Amino acid sequence: MTIETTRAIVLGSSATDGFRGQWNKQRRTRHSILLNVALGLGALTMLVPFLWMVLTSLKSPAELAQFPPNLLPEEWLWSNYADTLKAAPFALYFRNSLIISIAHTVITLVLGSMAGYALARIYFRGREAIFLAFVAMLMIPTYTKIVPQFLIVKFMPLFGGNDIFGQGGIGWLNSWWALIIPGGLSASAIFLFRQFYLSLPKELEEAARLDGLGEFRIWAQIYTPLIKPAVATVGLLTFQESWNNFLWPLLVTQSADLRVIQVGLAVFQQLDGTQWQLLMAGTTMATVPMVLLFIFAQKYFIQGFTNAGIK
Repeated sequence: MTIETTRAIVLGSSATDGFRGQWNKQRRTRHSILLNVALGLGALTMLVPFLWMVLTSLKSPAELAQFPPNLLPEEWLWSNYADTLKAAPFALYFRNSLIISIAHTVITLVLGSMAGYALARIYFRGREAIFLAFVAMLMIPTYTKIVPQFLIVKFMPLFGGNDIFGQGGIGWLNSWWALIIPGGLSASAIFLFRQFYLSLPKELEEAARLDGLGEFRIWAQIYTPLIKPAVATVGLLTFQESWNNFLWPLLVTQSADLRVIQVGLAVFQQLDGTQWQLLMAGTTMATVPMVLLFIFAQKYFIQGFTNAGIK
């Protein structure tokens, strides 16, 4: 084989590799564009209901009755928000929802992380059986637990006029106890914390024990600061679930002083019709805290789901 032939083969091979590299680059670019378009359409699909809610809150009743409906209000009635606040004591409802949501979040983060740490890092007899029991609890639908929880709350001994056998009174009904204690901890929170604690290296706890630290200090000072994504994820999910809870507060409370924001919105739904502009205004104000919370915690929230392997 001559030098000229070898050179031609080498040049031809280089040209082929260059063409393949350019073609692969163009293909990756096309795939990236298609992926961005699909994600953009998905984001738009999720934003449309929120935009429709906000625009509806700024329309007049006459405009809402038009068909076909207008996308944008003919007159932007910001006074609907003031009328919403005057229709019911929403400041009180916001306060109640905030107290309950913060209490549930704190209880879940403290007790849930303790339970998750114990199931992941402390060896004791029956640990796997207890963990399997928590996993089994995840398969129980939420609404099937409403009646047993209600009966437990109603027949709570020595509360609300009940005797030691839970008879004669109303127990925890129509009280802060009923609003806070039953929803203070969930099996899903314990499960997530356990998975995160299992992902941490064992050498950390061994070094901490050599330094004389007990289990409580290892949990509080060594391991828990390393799972901030888990704390943010569980905290955000707990706060959201508590803030949006409607059925349980409706069942266990009768006093207007204990009414939460989701129950308070029902004031705009009457038998003779629904005040949609005020209902949407109240719903918008009830949604704002969750949107702001997610904006500030989204970094840890996304990391938490990614590390936990949840799609």
